[in-house]
Amino acid sequence: MGCGSCSSGGCVPAGCKSNGSCMTGGGCSKLDVYDWFSNVDMPANYKAFNILEVRFKGSRKDFYRNTDNIYVEAGELVCVESGTGGYDVGHITMTGELVRMQMKKRGIAVDAPEIKKLYRKASTVDVEKWKLAKGLEYETMHRARKIIIELKLGMKLSDVDYQGDKTKATFYYTAEDRVDFRELIKKLAEEFKVRIEMRQIGMRQEASRLGGIGSCGRELCCSTWLTDFKTVSTSAARYQNLSLNTLKLAGQCGKLKCCLNYELDTYMDALKDFPEDIKEIKTKRGSAYLQKSDIFKRMMWFSYRHDEAWIPLHVSRVNAIIAMNKNNEYPEDLSDVIIVPKLVEKVLDYENVVGQDSLTRMDERNRKKKSNNNNNRNKRNNNNRKPNNPNNTGGTEGAVNMSAPKNNEGGNPNNPNRPPQNNRPKK
Repeated sequence: MGCGSCSSGGCVPAGCKSNGSCMTGGGCSKLDVYDWFSNVDMPANYKAFNILEVRFKGSRKDFYRNTDNIYVEAGELVCVESGTGGYDVGHITMTGELVRMQMKKRGIAVDAPEIKKLYRKASTVDVEKWKLAKGLEYETMHRARKIIIELKLGMKLSDVDYQGDKTKATFYYTAEDRVDFRELIKKLAEEFKVRIEMRQIGMRQEASRLGGIGSCGRELCCSTWLTDFKTVSTSAARYQNLSLNTLKLAGQCGKLKCCLNYELDTYMDALKDFPEDIKEIKTKRGSAYLQKSDIFKRMMWFSYRHDEAWIPLHVSRVNAIIAMNKNNEYPEDLSDVIIVPKLVEKVLDYENVVGQDSLTRMDERNRKKKSNNNNNRNKRNNNNRKPNNPNNTGGTEGAVNMSAPKNNEGGNPNNPNRPPQNNRPKK
């Protein structure tokens, strides 16, 4: 997953704002470096540091000496000396005094003879040749995997890296045992017409080159910023009170996650006051056994053998009881020295004006809406039940009596006081 001109792949990622131009603030941002000295004014007689750091495919970086004092900036493509002849193409990641500090961190001397030379800035022809070489990596890897299966070799090919001048290809593989790939090199050289180099890498280096998404939902640390792999042991999980479940503690490389070491120092500092290898404390009531420890709350829970209730004790009180037990002194009961942790009232960092923190807020709204609909329906029914004749008090509820009263038979129903026309006296 890399942009077009990036050394980490050959496709354009969806989030690349600069359309495939890496190291410009909108690219894949893989192993980018921030220059802290970019805004620092140097002295007038300052001589620029002539060693640069160049990054290639994956997380591979190296230092090169700028003997010709070519003006280059971070992010530019340059042609550099290759250790086996020819030249390679990579991106500049660091220049100036930041490179000097990085070399000091890695223990590399400034005048070391193994530092190779920077040839030139990459021209249009160099970039086209480099892109053509990178376009062959995918097909080369799949063809090489088929050849490995035909030869029945116990190895897994994970990646292929072509040199910038397309004269050499490096095959990265993982294997549990030693592999005799002499016949494989002959077949690969005949198939692809380039010099072949086989390089064995570990599981973590393989995950770093391939990349992926971790269980935290973010990109793998080894493929974005982590360059050195420190040893991770199961003791790091024990100190942090984590469950020793290999499915949860292992990363995509199959090894323990590197992030287990990130908070280990904080836990080690917090555990300094906790008693070591403590399983029980003795009282006159009996032995109480350790059930649970909360490192940051500095609380420890104990319970008696035939009692399901857990008794919380502060670490200082546990240490005091242990000191008493060493002198053959025992407290009466742990329940006499219970220290209940204080409940901290949760304070919202926003003003809750519409009840957004309630899970049943939609139910209350629907209930009010339903109540309003029922009230409106009752009002309409009451309006329909009013009779047209005010003298008509009987009859079925909701029905309108359209007939005239008995004393006004044949009269006008709209005017009951008017006598009927049929009963008028004749002249």
